[in-house]
Amino acid sequence: MKGVWLEDLTSSEARGRFDRGDAVVIPVASAGSQGADLPLGAGAMIARALGQRLIERLPVVVAPIVSFGGQWIQAETFRQILCEVVDAFRAQGVTRIVLLEAGLSTERRLEGPSGVLVLRVRDVPGGLIDRLRSGSTVDHETSMVLALAPRSARPAASAGVGDPSHATAFKGERLLAAWSDALAALLTAEWPQLDA
Repeated sequence: MKGVWLEDLTSSEARGRFDRGDAVVIPVASAGSQGADLPLGAGAMIARALGQRLIERLPVVVAPIVSFGGQWIQAETFRQILCEVVDAFRAQGVTRIVLLEAGLSTERRLEGPSGVLVLRVRDVPGGLIDRLRSGSTVDHETSMVLALAPRSARPAASAGVGDPSHATAFKGERLLAAWSDALAALLTAEWPQLDA
């Protein structure tokens, strides 16, 4: 049995997953994008795609995405929200909790509560990922949005941060696939029984 979105479960199904020891992945989207070519929800779009790919591979429960759609809040407020979400899962007996920082352009590093595995997509190593990282983070985010929802991206040369004009849907799909592989490998290295 592979993974599932928490929002698709009934309360008794969720309890069964938690009692079984499934890891809970909490995707965290960046507050906005670096480039003017992307919608404010680009981070959430990428987080949802990575969550779905993990569900297809591992017995994890993916929680609703924590995102504020381009609204910036204070770092301490954000941390308190994440701590409350984590505490709510712990109160339900969940012992394997992952914060998946899916954004490439977050200005501050996500710091999770103690005892929580924090995976940062932008820090995931790998040969293909490293080769594809030769461009800007805007190029990468734009490529992934082009792969996921082509009408949402408006790539054009930019005088701002990064240059999204080299973005392609093909590059975006390759990045998503490589990151999904690497994230699944990191999770199964932490908890080998996920790979059973």
